[in-house]
Amino acid sequence: MSKKNMYKDAVKKYQENPTSETLKEVCKELCDEMTLKEKRGMISGSALGMGKYSTLGGIRYGTVYNICPNKGVERLGVPAVKFMDGPRGPVMGHSTCFPVSMARGASFNDELEYKVGEVVAEELSAWGANYFAGICINLLRHPAWGRAQESYGEDPYLLGRMGSALTRAVQDNGVIACPKHYACNSIEDLRFSVDVKVDERTLQEVYLPHFKKCLVDAGAMSIMGAYNLVNGDHCCESKHLLTDILRDEWNFEGFSISDFIWGVYDAAGSINAGLDIEMPMTIKYLKVPKYLKKGAVTEEQIDEHVQHILAGLIKVNPKWEKAKKKVIASKEHAAVALEVAKESPVLLKNDGILPLKKGTKIGVVGRYADDGNVGDHGSSWVHSPYVVSPYEGLCKRFGKSHVTLGEAGKLKKLKKCDAIVVIVGSDYKDEGEFVVNKSDITNEEAKAAVGGDRFSLHISDEEVALIREAKSVCDNVIVSIIGGSAYVISEWEDEVPAILETFYAGMEGGHALAAILAGDVNPSGHLPFTMAKDEADYPEFRYPSDPSREITYGYYHGYTLFDKEDKAVDYPFGYGLSYTTFDISKLKAKVSGDTVTVSVKVKNTGKVDGKTVVQVYAGSKGAKDGADRPVKLLKGFEKVDVKAGKTVSVDVPVLVDDLKFYDESTKSWILDPAYTLYVGEDSKKAMDQTVSISF
Repeated sequence: MSKKNMYKDAVKKYQENPTSETLKEVCKELCDEMTLKEKRGMISGSALGMGKYSTLGGIRYGTVYNICPNKGVERLGVPAVKFMDGPRGPVMGHSTCFPVSMARGASFNDELEYKVGEVVAEELSAWGANYFAGICINLLRHPAWGRAQESYGEDPYLLGRMGSALTRAVQDNGVIACPKHYACNSIEDLRFSVDVKVDERTLQEVYLPHFKKCLVDAGAMSIMGAYNLVNGDHCCESKHLLTDILRDEWNFEGFSISDFIWGVYDAAGSINAGLDIEMPMTIKYLKVPKYLKKGAVTEEQIDEHVQHILAGLIKVNPKWEKAKKKVIASKEHAAVALEVAKESPVLLKNDGILPLKKGTKIGVVGRYADDGNVGDHGSSWVHSPYVVSPYEGLCKRFGKSHVTLGEAGKLKKLKKCDAIVVIVGSDYKDEGEFVVNKSDITNEEAKAAVGGDRFSLHISDEEVALIREAKSVCDNVIVSIIGGSAYVISEWEDEVPAILETFYAGMEGGHALAAILAGDVNPSGHLPFTMAKDEADYPEFRYPSDPSREITYGYYHGYTLFDKEDKAVDYPFGYGLSYTTFDISKLKAKVSGDTVTVSVKVKNTGKVDGKTVVQVYAGSKGAKDGADRPVKLLKGFEKVDVKAGKTVSVDVPVLVDDLKFYDESTKSWILDPAYTLYVGEDSKKAMDQTVSISF
């Protein structure tokens, strides 16, 4: 008797009664019908997409085929888990390339991030994938981290909000969502060997809340482990991470996968710790039959892992029918990429020269002025059908006759320009995914040209010289910084009247930049990180040249560290200028059940329409046991669009659970008796308006 419909019947049974008990029941029924060989196929990737993989040259990752499945069980109708990378978009063929996640974090717009997820899910489906491993929510602890561009910023709450939006969108559209890399993955060059020492409170409060938001609150049905070690254990062999926290504390129902190829060191260690799938191929798991015979692992454990995989498939129920390929990089999808690119840039400085007036003659210079620089060339590289450079975008908006492309050392022809746009920053050679062992490279210049972590947070000397050369030719210099995270710009920022942080802006980036400079779009991005005055002000970092492979991740980083040390910064977390100004007033807070509702009035006091971000921070008024507390932590935000001269009412919900702190002695979350709420347009301005609440 054919059992081809068993999977479909299981899905139907669960959908008729969608409870955890039903899910466990149908998964067990399916698993019980499988042979041991079929189960082993379920817990390993089959590397179908890796034939085109190369990090050192040749055919590029994702150019042709990048679907990496497990084997599924065709006999029972169980589909394969068909993996595809991200997070700039589907890493396959010529897909839509969005601005990097850090840029999207700067938008502080999770509704827009949901739209990104809808596009991503549709294009994944068109390629034949059903699993998106592009929800990177690792915390930006230090701006030197090479893959900072793949994440949303330095704050756990921001990471959780944005990651949850992408998770919901992807799974609402029939694709399994996979947040990554779990956990404490914030150094790239040493990602295979660094051992992060972290106490339990810091782990729970700083490095895990965003994962919990995506898995528990947003319902992600998969998670990817990291390469690094945490407290002596490789993440993909950490029982504390994979079982104690993931299963026992969070009651996670889905499945975990290893990071690719090098995530698993010992099959028995990973299986016993709770890892469900070795990806992207069977390497260490080839020894599973041997370990079964020796009793190092049991078939009951294999069954448990298989049932986790089935739970992810059944609960999300990936689309059976592929979307039509005409949706890939369609005009509609490109329009969403443009919308995101317009809402992400952060205006750091404007001494009245922006927006540029109609008829302005513009010079544009820099190594990225006419280059499609969309970021890293590692596993997140999306090969879009086109990329609009800054020069192309300016020519399209202002007219080619009004835009002149300059060259360093030859800027005299730009003397007749009314303004010069200098494009500086980084590219895939400066920062990105680790591809070679930098410890084998002796030349510092060569080390900085192979991706991975940044050795300096400063703009290069050559680009600073170019900025100054442009200023000698024209007073109206606008600097556009391309890159994945924070730069230290204190040595030259006073010399120019306007600065924009534009990140890696995706395939429509040039059009977005031109629209902002022209005033067609009022900039509304806010920094998802803190820009320090000196790079020594950030926490310690580790490079291959360092003698130790251990590093302690302390409780403080980013704005919490600068608050704690009462140290001045160049630009605070959440900072962002506009072509208009806003006034936030009439702050109130009401506690009702599990939510604190923070209410304010926001008035646009300028002459143009604009958007701002109302940010709510919370600081404890004192722990009962005298435990250390941060000055403040972001606990809510709302992006609002206000017409010139108008006032709007804004309510920002803050969950009471989000105000709790972790008590290591009781291994529980506790609420302090009273808090101060701070509200403003950035973490510094928020200190000017406060209201108290108590419990």
